[in-house]
Amino acid sequence: MKKTFQELNLSNAFLFAAALEDPDTCRLVLEIILDTKLPKVNVHAEQSILVSSDFRSIRLDIYASDEMQVSYNVEAQNDDRKNLAKRSRYHQAEMDVASLKPGDDFNDLKPGYVIFICTFDPFGKGLYRYTFEERCLECDMSLGDGTRKIFLNSRGRDGGDVPNELVHFLKYMEQSTDEYVSELTEESIIKLHEKVTELKKWRRLEARYMTVEEWLKDREAASNEKVKQEAKQEAKQEAKQEARQEAVFELLEEYGAIPEHVREAVLAQCDLEVLKRWHKLAARAGSIEQFEKEM
Repeated sequence: MKKTFQELNLSNAFLFAAALEDPDTCRLVLEIILDTKLPKVNVHAEQSILVSSDFRSIRLDIYASDEMQVSYNVEAQNDDRKNLAKRSRYHQAEMDVASLKPGDDFNDLKPGYVIFICTFDPFGKGLYRYTFEERCLECDMSLGDGTRKIFLNSRGRDGGDVPNELVHFLKYMEQSTDEYVSELTEESIIKLHEKVTELKKWRRLEARYMTVEEWLKDREAASNEKVKQEAKQEAKQEAKQEARQEAVFELLEEYGAIPEHVREAVLAQCDLEVLKRWHKLAARAGSIEQFEKEM
């Protein structure tokens, strides 16, 4: 059953984006993830879903930077589409292009973090946190390009050296309830829950959520219909292809047994116009050898 807006967990991409549009909340979450205090954070809300009236450019990730000009791209991920590595590369490129003005030196590029908070294990190792940076394979030396990609896993099993605060935050992503928070002592997560609880009382935000959900539903329906139509067209194409291949075989069989390499060549041909020409050729060739010579 579909959850109401009030029942959403923070792992919901819409609620997550809404929460992190608030600079203080965004800084709070980043501090939990990075385990360090940060200066004032600016959220670039023009790139997020909640203030955009153009649903064709819908975004559910948050782009932010701090007073030290460090850039952050943060996104909640619930579906494992096996593309997070390339997706992180794309987000990093976006941040780099946005931060470097024409004429700037490459050394002016500031550090950047791409962060995915997943409700699945993106790499199957059971870790709560996977951190990547560019390194030399030969001597394990950091490239020093200032980029880092962090993949968090709310279903982790191995805490390792991950702070309890981060583990509890990841669990909170899927259990954003009073009951769960009542068992915690971390002030950061208690404060985060207060922000989330306040957001869920906003009727305007709830209406926005319902509008977006309808848009996503319509887009998914349109996408499914497109896939069905493409499948039908492909099936028709295959049927015509098979019919013409069979017609070629029927004519060639009048000249004797069809060599396997000739049969394979006909079966491998997908162009209907070529198969049409071969059908006419088979009708007048007089022999399989002549057909093979002119095909």
